[in-house]
Amino acid sequence: MIGLALDEDIGRGDVTTNALVRPSVFARAVIISRGDYVVSGTTVAGAVFRKVDPTLSVRVLAGDGRRIRPGGVVMTVSGAARSILTAERTALNFMQRMTGIATLTAQFVAKTKKYGVAILDTRKTTPGLRRLEKYAVLCGGGRNHRLGLYDMALIKDNHRKLWARSGMADLGKAVKMVRLKYRGIPVEVEVESLEELRSAVRSRPEWILLDNMKPVTVRKCVRACAGRSRLEASGGITLANVERMARTGIDAISVGRLTHSAPAADLSLELEDT
Repeated sequence: MIGLALDEDIGRGDVTTNALVRPSVFARAVIISRGDYVVSGTTVAGAVFRKVDPTLSVRVLAGDGRRIRPGGVVMTVSGAARSILTAERTALNFMQRMTGIATLTAQFVAKTKKYGVAILDTRKTTPGLRRLEKYAVLCGGGRNHRLGLYDMALIKDNHRKLWARSGMADLGKAVKMVRLKYRGIPVEVEVESLEELRSAVRSRPEWILLDNMKPVTVRKCVRACAGRSRLEASGGITLANVERMARTGIDAISVGRLTHSAPAADLSLELEDT
């Protein structure tokens, strides 16, 4: 990922830096926070600097998962000035994206922590950056849902439609079919009503996803499920309504906006006088 990002940015060479900065010039730089954030991506940023120039010295002052205030120093970088400037934007791009995700996740976690509800991410990630973005969710106190299509079965609405076309409307039988073909893989079923939940829970999937339900309906589903499967709520969850959903007794709430809509953190690299 780092190699691709650097190739994209540097191309045939950093023409501005190479024209104006002599190879012998030494510099020390600090990466500063301009806001109140939960940090993520320092290891990745450090790897970017070292990829450009293995002789650069990187020191992390606010590690991943740490809170930082405006004006706080996240890390320092020292060595060849040319190398620092060439790596600057790519390093910041990774860290700003990841810190933004971690910070937004932490806000959701703070709203729901007292209810014992897990905040989950989704597969709505930037192509090619999923592992970094899901790592950032962990830094913010959230938890990872499935990494991809391979590590957990999730029977969604389109799967259900095609399953019904085959003459098999029973969701419980769909759960059994997945388990027959992929032993040991956790199974989750997406449902849109209390009636569908009652059908799905008979085969006791590990998880049932309650899609776009109002809190009052979610409460009914929690009672009907009676702990036979773990329940996840999803759809239209925001910071304004997540606490109402957490009060229902749900086990987890998945939030796509953690990774598809998190605002980038405002971080900047400043050269110090030497």
